[in-house]
Amino acid sequence: MVPVVALVLGLSCLLLFSIWRQNSGRRKLPPGPTPFPIIGNILQVDMKDITKSLTKFSEVYGPVFTLYLGMKPTVVLHGYEAVKEALIDHGEEFSGRGRLPWAEKANRGLGIAFSNGHRWREMRRFSLMTLRNFGMGKRSIEERVQEEACCLVEELRKTKGSPCDPTFILGCAPCNVICSIVFQNRFDYKDQNFLNMMEKSRENVKILSSPWMQQENHKEPSEFTNEGLTILASDLFGAGTETTSTTLRYSLLLLLKHPQVTAKVKEEIDHVIGRHRSPCMQDRSQMPYTDAVLHEIQRYIDLLTMNLPHAVTHDIKFRDYIIPKGTSILTSLTSVLHDPKEFPNPDKFDPGHFLDESGNFKKSNYFMPFSAGKRICAGEGLARMELFLFLTTILQNFNLKPLVDPHDLDITPVLNGLASLPPSYQLRFIPV
Repeated sequence: MVPVVALVLGLSCLLLFSIWRQNSGRRKLPPGPTPFPIIGNILQVDMKDITKSLTKFSEVYGPVFTLYLGMKPTVVLHGYEAVKEALIDHGEEFSGRGRLPWAEKANRGLGIAFSNGHRWREMRRFSLMTLRNFGMGKRSIEERVQEEACCLVEELRKTKGSPCDPTFILGCAPCNVICSIVFQNRFDYKDQNFLNMMEKSRENVKILSSPWMQQENHKEPSEFTNEGLTILASDLFGAGTETTSTTLRYSLLLLLKHPQVTAKVKEEIDHVIGRHRSPCMQDRSQMPYTDAVLHEIQRYIDLLTMNLPHAVTHDIKFRDYIIPKGTSILTSLTSVLHDPKEFPNPDKFDPGHFLDESGNFKKSNYFMPFSAGKRICAGEGLARMELFLFLTTILQNFNLKPLVDPHDLDITPVLNGLASLPPSYQLRFIPV
């Protein structure tokens, strides 16, 4: 009997302490729904569609609010103004990486994607310098992407117009570009080492897409070690392969769904590039409609709906609130990319969102698929190059044929906790 009473008293004290700790910590934080003891607001959030839940909270508490995903607070930024103010206007203060337990287990605070402080700055500087030395932003990188685009076309020709799922082939192409940068060599799409590496990359993405768990503490080892550089290379593969291949896969599905858009892009390809040379990045400035389509694809699919979590690097006063150092920050990229004030009918796929009345390409500050500020994707330039060169080369050489009527194609994203993935589909690549 005594042990039972002691257990009840102990749990009661723990519960009361949890309530007191949450209430005392909430006083200067942005408003938000009242958290339950210990578990916080987890039961009030749809973990399968977090974005929808956050939109509902923002309608009640405004563009800056606090959620407790467990016992610790997370500040959520919803809408362009709040996201810009934090990531750009106060970029340094919001440049930390929020704690992710599954990432810590895999990366142990090393590499570039999930590191912090001095290590992150050193790894990012080293990565950008190394990528530039390997040709990032130069003709040599473009030539590698063009070479891979030609190899991709040859692989697609092997389908001989038969129905196929493009997932595997579209995954190989961007992965091989990273291989050509890191290893100075591309691989045959059937090379076993290459296939093993792609499988490991996919496994990492599955881990990243798993539900959030309690945070753990780990000591941070030194920066430039074999382990640290290996994880850095792994980050490059993960960021440079899965995101680009998923975007390419979704791109083809949207082009199948909207044949009138595809026809206009092909017309622009014929007019600017023709059939007898490979597309190059210089062509993009002469192809405003294609440029608008590529931007609209990335806006519409909203690949990383919640971005990776940030953290504040020290105590900061933000919009009359006090956010303590280390507090995790969630930025809703969906609320920016699908803002109806900037993009009329945001849930509709419309390249006109990026065209002016004269048909010229129109930039938008709301275009943030690569995030913004200090933590913006280091490989943004490469990803944009790959999307343009791969898609224009495919459309230059093939007509895309769906297996069903375009109106019957399902383009509803499949949410996996981290990214918006396209549903499975097949198509025919008919040589021009």
